[in-house]
Amino acid sequence: MSDRRIVAAPLTAEAFAPFGTVIDKDAVAPRPMNAGKARRFHDLAQVHVAGADGHVVIGYVEADPYGLPLAFSLVERHPLGAQAFLPLNGAPFLVVVCPDEGGRPGRPRAFVTAPGQGVCYAIGTWHGVLTPVGAPQDFLVVDRGGLGTNLEEYVFDQPWTIQAPPAP
Repeated sequence: MSDRRIVAAPLTAEAFAPFGTVIDKDAVAPRPMNAGKARRFHDLAQVHVAGADGHVVIGYVEADPYGLPLAFSLVERHPLGAQAFLPLNGAPFLVVVCPDEGGRPGRPRAFVTAPGQGVCYAIGTWHGVLTPVGAPQDFLVVDRGGLGTNLEEYVFDQPWTIQAPPAP
């Protein structure tokens, strides 16, 4: 039996690039708006959608927390649209992704967000469920609405275990 343990790593734009975009206001310079009373961090991610009637929708999710280590077996992907998760507080959440290997998910990778970071999964990216760590968390979700089947799920034969990253 192969090692089924994954140690979560800090979320970085470079490490996450094969799976989508890290949404992080620290990655761009703000531009002033509203007579200098607000700062806009523009174009942090693009939510692409496919299909004749596909359109972008915005939702709100209240998510219950998980503890680490975490045993998981289920991943999903969305073949018709990207999916972005934007936390509404500074608490970290766990991001689990898998490379596609011939239409099935490969070995998972896990990341822990820094305060203020979100993610935008690219179209067709295998990913775990929304996973706040330690406390409930609310998210804005930007994804695809419209006709067509935009959800595929995969259950691994054996669970994977994700461990917290080593303390700094």
